This record gives sequence, structure tokens and C-alpha cells, in this order.
Amino acid sequence: MRVFIRILMAAVVANSAQAQLRLPVAPLPPLPIQKLTQTVGQTGTDSLEQLSGVRRALIARLIRANPRTVAADPHGNPIVRDELLSFSPSTQAMDAALANGFRVAREQTIGDLDSRLLVLQPPPSMNLSKALHALRASDPAGTYDFNHIYTGVGMVSPAAASDTPAASINAPPPQATGISSSDHASPRVGLIDSGVDGSHPVFHEALIHSWGCGGRVVPSAHGTAVASLIMGRSTRFHGVLEKAELYAADVYCNAPTGGAVDALAAAFAWLAQQQIAVINVSLVGPDNAALAQIVRALTSRGYLLVAAVGNDGPAAPPLYPASYPHVVGVTAVDAHRRVLIEAARGNQVMFAAPGADMEAADVGGKYSPIRGTSFAAPIVAALLAPSVRAPDLAQSSAAIESLAKSAIDLGAPGRDLTYGFGLVGAEYRTDSGQPGR
Repeated sequence: MRVFIRILMAAVVANSAQAQLRLPVAPLPPLPIQKLTQTVGQTGTDSLEQLSGVRRALIARLIRANPRTVAADPHGNPIVRDELLSFSPSTQAMDAALANGFRVAREQTIGDLDSRLLVLQPPPSMNLSKALHALRASDPAGTYDFNHIYTGVGMVSPAAASDTPAASINAPPPQATGISSSDHASPRVGLIDSGVDGSHPVFHEALIHSWGCGGRVVPSAHGTAVASLIMGRSTRFHGVLEKAELYAADVYCNAPTGGAVDALAAAFAWLAQQQIAVINVSLVGPDNAALAQIVRALTSRGYLLVAAVGNDGPAAPPLYPASYPHVVGVTAVDAHRRVLIEAARGNQVMFAAPGADMEAADVGGKYSPIRGTSFAAPIVAALLAPSVRAPDLAQSSAAIESLAKSAIDLGAPGRDLTYGFGLVGAEYRTDSGQPGR
């Protein structure tokens, strides 16, 4: 098993980098996906602890490949080099920061959340960690943190078309594709991920509103797969929703710093402006003070954030945003309804959904095997969307309660740390190589 985990780490690092961040990587043999169906109970403790090393290896590779733009915080999490965040600072706090040599690199107003996010750069002579400490010390009531980079938490098989250059994909226009709808009769789902290949046949009659990347569409295997599970439809495959509008925000755009908190904030701001009540986020990272404030502002207004709990293993520390209060954390199960060996455990788990031994759309019109909590989360988001047409606390609570009542109880009786309330969306599994249901 230890040898297998080492192979898994190497293959996942290479494939995740290709599919999500497009780092220059050497080709590796196909990942033995079928071996991943082993349960946690069949795996040794030492091997389980190595699961978190998969993402750490990906992070280390990202930093080595981009030393001018990406660095690590004191805990080894990836951050944008020489950037700090300030969430809705007071005028006095900003005056003090500017007087001490800090510079405002970027600023965005999140109008629908009544907040601002500033990206600050410290004086050239000041270490970034010390600069963060100085800001917090001078303004204890303020919100300051690194500009952390959040990574994807699922994988597409190496047989996928993820090695196809994004520029070669025949991408749809950046505004919207497919049929038009203005009365919002169809459910609307927000997606914060990498780019969606709207030219894939499963989106032939879909309405996709794209945002990010300066108006360009940069298709990716991960974003395309996640989107297809929400609303894809063809003769051999279909997602949860037959008719829906997808608001897809690409926060990666093939940039080394893709997935940074300020990009997530801008995506949330766009979705809030559109009043998209249910938002899927299949990304993970550390607790970040600025992101926590944004999530709190959204959930307090009745938005439903659905997030993958992550694939660092059952003993790993909680990952975010899934672990923030009131976020719908989702784990994944295989075809035998067993939790994935790599899935996180804890109070953040609210639901389980299919996330392995299945396929989804891939760039270039293809379909590929998928695995990870990334691909369970969009199923839950799609199941919730028809019941929450606009941000509303009462509707959101009622939708979660209703879905919980329909869940298939797995594991210990009642809600538990492995499966949450239980399995939902089992009927939407599409097995690899088999026609869709």
C-alpha cells in the first residue's frame, strides 16, 4: 500500500498540475484509478498520512516553477509573492499603513456585500510575514492576511485531453452560449473553478455565462467536468439538471497565481451581483481571514455555498472554504457507496455524493474518468438549486433540511463525520464507458 500511495502522489501531482494549473510536467504512466476504490479501513495509518502529501507536493512544484510570483506562508501554503490582503479597512488604518510604506496594488469593491478588498504590498525592505504582523498589531480590529492560492481537489484521468493547449480549444464566446432565458424559470447555479469548454456536446443547449480571464474563455478539464455534472446532457451522459443557467467564474486562467483569494473575492462579487443563490466551489486551501469574512457575508445573506471537503485524507486538518460555518461541505463515495480513501472527515461534512468510478465531460468533446470530492460537490449544488432561486436564509435552510431528509444514511446512524447526513444524488452516477441514466 505504501508503494501505491507513492505512485498515487506522483501521478496525481503531475496530472493535477496539467489539468488545473498547466505547469510544465513530464508525462507519467496512466494512474491506476481502479486501485483507489480501497476503503480507509484497508489502509495503514502511515499510508493515510501520506495522502496530504499529494497536495503538498503539488504546491511545492507550483512554487518551484514560479519563484517570482508564488511563495509559501510560514505553514507551507501557497501565496502570491509580496502581497497581503486587507478586508474593508478603516480610513485611519489605511492612512497608517500608507504612512509606514505600504502600497495599494489593487482594490475591489464588493458592492452587494457592502465591503472592499485591498491588495497591499509592503515596503521593499520588509519581510512579508513581518509586514503582516505589523498590520495586525497596528489595527487589531482589522482583517489582514496573505493572498493565499486555493487549489483544485479532484483529478481527471491522465487519458483525458488535459494536455491539449488551451489556446487550441474552440471556446465559446465569453458572455453566454446556448438558449436565452430572462425570467429565471430555470434553476441558476454559480461555479467558481477553472474554465469550462462550452463547445462540448453536453452543453449544446446549455446557457453558460462566463466570467474572468479578461473576457477570454480558457477551457480546462477540471472546470468542464464539474460543469457537466451540474447540467451536461447528451445521448450518453447527463448531469443533475435538465435545464439550468450556469454562471461560471474562471479564477485560474492558466496563471500561476490562479485561485488566489482576491480572484475568489471578485468571482463571489460577480455572482452576488447576479443574485446567484447556490454557488459551487470545488477548491481548497487554508483558513484565510479575508475569505472567511466574504463567506460570512454571503451565508448571512442567504447564499448557499457548496464546497468539496478535500482529498488530504481522514486525518488531515480541515480545509476551506468547506470548513467555514454554514458552508455545505461535500464528501465523495465510490460505486459501492464507500467513502473515498482520500476524502476528509469532520464536522464540515454535510453530505456525500458520487465522486468516483464514473466519468464526466472533458475538453475537446471527450469524456474521462474522474475521482475526488471536487466532483461530488456539484451534484449537491445542483440538487439544492431548484429550491433556492434567490438568496434567502429561510429558503436555504429549508432546502438543506429537505435534502437531508432524502439522504441515504451511511456509516453510523444519523449525521456522522464521514458521510454527514448521508448519500444524495446516487441516481446521477454515470459509470465510465456506460450510457448515462
